[in-house]
Amino acid sequence: MRRRTFLAAPSIVMPSLFAPAIAGAAAARTLAFVPYTDLAVLDPIVTTNYATRNHALMVFDTLYGLDSSFTPRLQMLAGEQVENDARSWTLTLREGLRFHDDTPVLARDVVASLRRWGQRDILGTLLFAATDELTAPDDRTLRWRLKAPFPLLPFALGKTVGNLAAIMPERLARGDAARPVAEMIGSGPFRYLAAERMQGHLNVYQRFDGYQPRAEAPDLLAGGKRAWFERIEWHTLPDAATAASALQQGEVDWWEQPTTDHWPVIARHPGLVLDVLDRSGSYRYVRLNWLNPPFNDVTVRRAAMAAVSQTDVVTAIAGTDPAMSRTGIGFFAPDSPMASAVGMSAMRDPPDLDGARRMLAASRYGGEPVVMSIAATVVPIHICGQVVADAWQRIGFNVDFRAVEIAASLQQIASQAPVAQGGWCASADGMAGVAANDPALIANLHTVGRNGGTYGWPDIPEVETLRNRYLAAPDLAARQSICRDIQRLCFAEVPYIPAGIVQQPTAYRRVLTGVLRGLPLFWNLQRA
Repeated sequence: MRRRTFLAAPSIVMPSLFAPAIAGAAAARTLAFVPYTDLAVLDPIVTTNYATRNHALMVFDTLYGLDSSFTPRLQMLAGEQVENDARSWTLTLREGLRFHDDTPVLARDVVASLRRWGQRDILGTLLFAATDELTAPDDRTLRWRLKAPFPLLPFALGKTVGNLAAIMPERLARGDAARPVAEMIGSGPFRYLAAERMQGHLNVYQRFDGYQPRAEAPDLLAGGKRAWFERIEWHTLPDAATAASALQQGEVDWWEQPTTDHWPVIARHPGLVLDVLDRSGSYRYVRLNWLNPPFNDVTVRRAAMAAVSQTDVVTAIAGTDPAMSRTGIGFFAPDSPMASAVGMSAMRDPPDLDGARRMLAASRYGGEPVVMSIAATVVPIHICGQVVADAWQRIGFNVDFRAVEIAASLQQIASQAPVAQGGWCASADGMAGVAANDPALIANLHTVGRNGGTYGWPDIPEVETLRNRYLAAPDLAARQSICRDIQRLCFAEVPYIPAGIVQQPTAYRRVLTGVLRGLPLFWNLQRA
């Protein structure tokens, strides 16, 4: 296939949205940003979508924040006290913290928020399973009593991947953890202006003057979050060509994920910067739904994996420059100490299509449609889905490829319904490379099946046993040995299919200063 065919996406009629961002003196105080996809879900507890995460980091704050070395540092906290062989944690909130509705942030708000988060996040679930009691003895104090030491507690509360441990008012946090909250009220550096939201087109944020940044220099999610822009506008544009034109003409300041076709033009433009903020890359993968045929059959899952070429996927997404992609990827990111070559023979590159075809023929697959739900407006997902669907068709799968808006795709893959009732069989997705470093972070390795697992609902009890051993392991060598066992199991059972790692540059106007590395962050930014 020609790569150009992968870029087709549904067209959207756009209103004129740029005028507010560039009119008169307001231009210096407003930043116009183009996210990689529409902000379909606002609540960071009900989804792990990165657009939602980026939005939530503006609106909400967290108790800890990871710095660029992924070390947790105090953020909403003034101090911590760890006692009783690390089974007792006393956390003290900073003075003067306030929510956007002008109410104070109290310890009981934090307790309610964390309990809600702990029902959804994989690491949060593990933390609360190890918890005897979490209380708020006074307005500024949290007391955590654990059944056993949980060294990852600060990391869990300040991490950048998975469900964000966002702190919100108790009245909101007491709601159903599976349903989005009705209001976006946090205590972060920006207020969300719900009245200006145009679904699929525009989301607007205003600097929260009541926010009190820490005194330290900013470093990823740690340190002082100083908001210099008064207003941030997220413009969802209909296609890459529109975004590229808007950036070059100065109608927008920042395009989160420019497509490969536009990298050379942006790199040559004297007024623009093309840069990779997150060097861990984007780990691409294919979800398989264990609840629906044909992927409820392990032989079918193995045949599907055997047909996938990581080289074909990453080349279609990022081109042929070897600096922009990595292959030979297992279930842990290659720069992680947990990475190994164990089991990699299950994925040859180029793949053995004849062998995959024989494997599929020997399975119980009877030619039923393989419904593949793809977020068409997220270009890397669309491309990955197309490449994999083509490979599957060549070995005998009857692929029903459905490219839809991201909101529709998210809704569909959250469904456990049979295919005849609107369910699905496969989908493509991605996560930050840093999210694939550790079995305690990888949501797709939460292999507890239908009740409590992640989308696709793999059911591998042995992986759960190994992860619990990992959390209690005494040293790095023991953790690495456990991760080799986890990867061996995953290549045999196929909870999902690793599809390679690509580097994703971002592009912004050269007049922007203070762009932080790691994520699209909107504090510390100024216009020169």
